[in-house]
Amino acid sequence: MEEIKMYLDECREMMSKAIKHLTGELGKIRAGKASPAMVESVMVEYYGADTPLNQVASVSAPDARTLFIKPWEKSVIQNIEKAIINSGLGFNPQNDGEQVIINIPQLTEDRRVGLVKQAKNECENGKISIRNTRKEINDGLKQLQKDGAPEDDIKRAEEKVQALTDEYSKKIDDILSHKEQEIMTV
Repeated sequence: MEEIKMYLDECREMMSKAIKHLTGELGKIRAGKASPAMVESVMVEYYGADTPLNQVASVSAPDARTLFIKPWEKSVIQNIEKAIINSGLGFNPQNDGEQVIINIPQLTEDRRVGLVKQAKNECENGKISIRNTRKEINDGLKQLQKDGAPEDDIKRAEEKVQALTDEYSKKIDDILSHKEQEIMTV
C-alpha cells in the first residue's frame, strides 16, 4: 500500500534527522582538539543584531590547541571577544589587532569524564527521539488498520519500523563509542 510506504519513508527521514541533530550536538562537545565547531553556537553583536560567529568571521584550527577567528571587519574584534567570554564555553580569547586567538587548554581527567557523561546524555536524547518516532509511526499505522488496511501489511510495516529503530539505535551506540574514545584519548 502506498500509505504504508509513505509512513516508512517518513520514519526513515525522521530517524535520520535525529542522527544528524545528535552529531551536531556532539560536535559542540570538545574532545581536547581545537575545532571550529566549538564556537559555532556563539552569537556576536553585529550592527545591533545577534549574529552567528561564522557569519562575521572565519574560524580555523591551525593546530590541535589553537583556534583563529579572523573577522571580516576589524571593528568587530571586541564584540567577538566579549561574545566568547560570555558564551560560557570557558575560553579566554586574546586578540592581536587582526584576529582573535583562543588557546585550548589541556583537558583534565575529571573534565574528560564529565564530557563523556554529557555525550552519553546527548546520545540518550537521540535514542528517545528515535523511540518517539517509532511510536508516532506505529500509531499512524494502527490508524490505517482501523481505516481498513490489511492487518498483515500493517504487521509487516511495524516489523520494518522496529528494524529501523534497531538500526538507528545501533548507529547512536557506534557514534557514542567513537566520541567516547575521542574524548578519552590524551
